[in-house]
Amino acid sequence: MKKKFLSLPLLAIPLLFSVSTRGGLESQDPDWLPFRHSSLCARCHDNSDRAQAMRDEKGQGIAPYDLWQSTMMANSARDPFWRAAVAREVENTPAAKAAIEAKCMRCHSPMANPVHGGRGHKLTMPLLKEVSDMATTALDGVSCTVCHGISPEGLGTQATYNGMFIINKERKLYGPHADVFGMPMRRFTGLTGVASEHILQSRLCGSCHTLETHALTPDGKPTGSTHQEQSPYLEWQNSDFSTETEKPGPRATSCQDCHVPTESTGGKALHTRIARNPMGGDFRIPDRSPVGRHIFVGGNSLIPSILRDNPRLRARTPRKAFDATIAAVRDQLRHRTARLEIQQATVKDARMSFKIAIENQAGHKFPSAYPSRRAWLRIRILDGEGILCFESGNWNEEGFLIDTQGKVLASEKAGGPIQPHRHRITSAEQVQIYEAVMKDDSTRHTWLLMRAAGYAKDNRILPMGWSPEHPEAGKTAPAGLMGDKDFVGGGDRIAVDVPLGAAEGPFQIQVDLVFQSQGGRYLAEFLTAKNAEVRRYEKLWKEADRRPDLVASDKVKVR
Repeated sequence: MKKKFLSLPLLAIPLLFSVSTRGGLESQDPDWLPFRHSSLCARCHDNSDRAQAMRDEKGQGIAPYDLWQSTMMANSARDPFWRAAVAREVENTPAAKAAIEAKCMRCHSPMANPVHGGRGHKLTMPLLKEVSDMATTALDGVSCTVCHGISPEGLGTQATYNGMFIINKERKLYGPHADVFGMPMRRFTGLTGVASEHILQSRLCGSCHTLETHALTPDGKPTGSTHQEQSPYLEWQNSDFSTETEKPGPRATSCQDCHVPTESTGGKALHTRIARNPMGGDFRIPDRSPVGRHIFVGGNSLIPSILRDNPRLRARTPRKAFDATIAAVRDQLRHRTARLEIQQATVKDARMSFKIAIENQAGHKFPSAYPSRRAWLRIRILDGEGILCFESGNWNEEGFLIDTQGKVLASEKAGGPIQPHRHRITSAEQVQIYEAVMKDDSTRHTWLLMRAAGYAKDNRILPMGWSPEHPEAGKTAPAGLMGDKDFVGGGDRIAVDVPLGAAEGPFQIQVDLVFQSQGGRYLAEFLTAKNAEVRRYEKLWKEADRRPDLVASDKVKVR
C-alpha cells in the first residue's frame, strides 16, 4: 500500500508565512536580518511522528534540529563555564573589558554580532541577560543560519580566522544538495537554499576553531606577544587526515566527517528526506544523500550534564536530548579517539618494567582546543592476590589527582608545581598528563588568556602525519618535551620502571587513558577568581560529576 502525502500544508504555507516569527528578531528591520532563530528552522527540520523524513535505516530520528539542540554549538552562549571564563579575564584586565567581551562573543553569540548586519549596538555580555529579541537570538549560539549562511569567501585563510567569517548578503543558506525544493524555506524564512561544496569542507570550521589572543598587561596594554589559544584546524591541516593536500591519503577526513557524520550509528550511509512539512507530514520530495547527523560531539560531557541538571540555566532542550549527546561524547572518546597498548612487560629483581604506546586516532591533537582540557595515564599493578602494589594517576570523586594515601597531589593545587612531560615513570607521584600549560612574557605559568605569550608545556598528542616541516608547524609545535624522541606525530611511548617490594606474582598491569574537559589543576587556578560568574560556576561544578571519561585501556598478566 502506497503512503499518501499531505498536500494541504503546501496550500497553507502562504497563510502561515511571516518573517516576524517567534524568536526571530521580530522588531528588527527584515532587510538587515541575515539570521533566523533555530525554532523557525525546527518547523521543517525536526522529527515528527507523522513523517518518514530525517530517519535512518531503523526509523530512528536524525533531524538536524533535534540532534543539534543539546550540543555545545547550540549552547555556546549559555555555557556557564564560558561565561565565567570571560568574567575572569575581565576581572584580571578590566581596562580591556569591551574588547574581551566582543571577541569572545564573536564566536559564542555570532547572530548578535553587529558586523554581520551593520547595526550600531555593542556586543557585550550583559546582552545575554536582557529580555529582548536580540538577546533571544544571541542565546541561540552557533545556530543553523550561522554555519549555513557563511560565505566561502576567504575561508581557510588568516583573514577569516578568529571568527572573522563573512555572512553572505544574498540571504542564501548553503547546503550540499542541488535542485532543492526551496519554496517552503523562502516562504517561511525569506532565505534560499543553494548548493555549495564549502559546507562540507574543514575550512568552514576553521574560522572559529583557529583562535589567537594577544597578551596584555594587567592595565590592558599590549605586550606584543601573540598566543595560539586553539588550533584544531591548523593541527588537522598538518596531519594525514587533511583533505587539502595535493594528493590526500587514505586517512583523509574532514571535520564534518567526524563531527557531522553521514552514517547512522549502525554504520549505514544515510539516505532520507531532509525536511518535513510544518504540519508534521511528509513533503513530496526525494530522499537525499549525503545527510549529516548534526551531533557535533567532541570530548565535553561535563557542560551538557550541567545544562541538563540545572533548569535555571535556561537551556530549552529536553533531558533525553542531553542524555543522547553525553552518550555520544563518551562513545566518541572511547571508540574513535585513541588506542593504548602495554608492551614488553617484564619482572626482574623485584622491579616491573614495561612500555606504554599511545596512538592518537583524532585528526588533531588530543586533547585539542581550549587549554582547560587534559588527558592522563592511570597505571596500576596488582600482585597475585589482587592487592594493589603500585599506582600512578588515580583520582578522587572531585576529579583531582591523588597519591597512594588519597591526598590531592601538590601539582593539582593553585600555585603548585606542574607535572612535566615524562618519558619515564619510576614513582607513584609521577603522572603522565597530556595538556597545554600557558606561559606569560616572563615565562611564568599562567592560566589567563590575556597574559598568555605561548605554552610552557604542550605535550598534547600530535595527530598522525604531523610534520615540523609544515608551513603552520610553528603554531602547533609541542613544547616542554625535554628531548623525548618517542613523542612523534601520531603518538607517544612511555617507559615504566617501578619497584614491587616483597609482592609476588603473577602480576596484572592495567593502564587507562582518561580525559577531562576541565582539568583539576586548571579549575583550582580558575576558582581563585572573585567575580560572581565564577562563584556561580563553582557551585554548578561542585554539584556535577567531575570524574574523567575513559578513552582507552589495556591490561596484561606478567609472571
